[in-house]
Amino acid sequence: MSKTAGMILCGGFGKRLRPLTETVPKPLVEIKKGYTILDKQLFDFKNAGVDQVFLLTGFLSDKIQKRYGDEYKGVKIEYVEEKKPLGTLNAIKLGMDVIDGNKQCIIRNGDVVADLNLKKMIYLGERSDYPLSIFITKMQSPYGIVEVSGDRLVSFKEKPILDYYINGGVYFSRGSLDFGDFDVGDIEKTLFPMMAKENHLGYYKEDGLFWMAIDTSKELEEIQKEYQNREDKPWGYEKVLINTDKYLTKELFIKEGYQTSFHYHEKKDETMYIVNGAGYIEFEDRKEYFGKNDTIRIEPEKRHSIVAMENTILHEVSTPHLDDTVRINDFYTR
Repeated sequence: MSKTAGMILCGGFGKRLRPLTETVPKPLVEIKKGYTILDKQLFDFKNAGVDQVFLLTGFLSDKIQKRYGDEYKGVKIEYVEEKKPLGTLNAIKLGMDVIDGNKQCIIRNGDVVADLNLKKMIYLGERSDYPLSIFITKMQSPYGIVEVSGDRLVSFKEKPILDYYINGGVYFSRGSLDFGDFDVGDIEKTLFPMMAKENHLGYYKEDGLFWMAIDTSKELEEIQKEYQNREDKPWGYEKVLINTDKYLTKELFIKEGYQTSFHYHEKKDETMYIVNGAGYIEFEDRKEYFGKNDTIRIEPEKRHSIVAMENTILHEVSTPHLDDTVRINDFYTR
């Protein structure tokens, strides 16, 4: 069993998503048909090597337990039910009481969908001088903005990324936390400010990745739109951008330190355009390194794996053979 446990806060009422959340707990809201927020989070834990997860439940806890039972796709599930809603601090405190001794853990808000590299966050958190690290990410403006010069309006920008960081709702704790005199309330408004004041809070930062807290029906519509042609993979995701009779374009996101299966295509002739990141394509007889703006062609029958040394986004333009992949060696349990 992994030395890192997972915890997911699943007890909220999801009031701003009503009437949907009157009968469906927020973590069980579907972002794609048959695929919930919690499915995505457990999938991410599994692919980061976290094989024991505590679900901190409350409202409609029975529905969550009915869906996942005591195991989900190789991840052992345990439940810590808060009988009376007393805030995120109390829920996490109850979870910490159940975890063996001072076991380190990743704690996640149950309404966040994000492509962050949990494996890297754990690795750096273990080596941090701080007992707790918070994932931070740059904030996207919820509105379009305008730029002005003198007395005139010069440009419009649609929901730009702002130069401010926000709490991304994922935390790594090296062991049990000292909650002091706090028993109830939101941990972000009670314990965290005190820890920051005492220099006990570190952070883990990743920029430019997909992150969304699903709090309103508008955000739910946005995430469902994102997932229309997207499939999460153990190494990141694959998204179909264009699919015609003549050609196919996919976007692939591969997390730093991960790689695709070693595979080949029987008919598909593809060209990789590296949008961001760095890594290499491993062939049977060589490695071909790539960086931003590079182009690599892969002919049919060529066995290969794409390895990311940094978070990598690439666009794969190919002949229109959507499911033409033969895996030789898969590095993940699917």
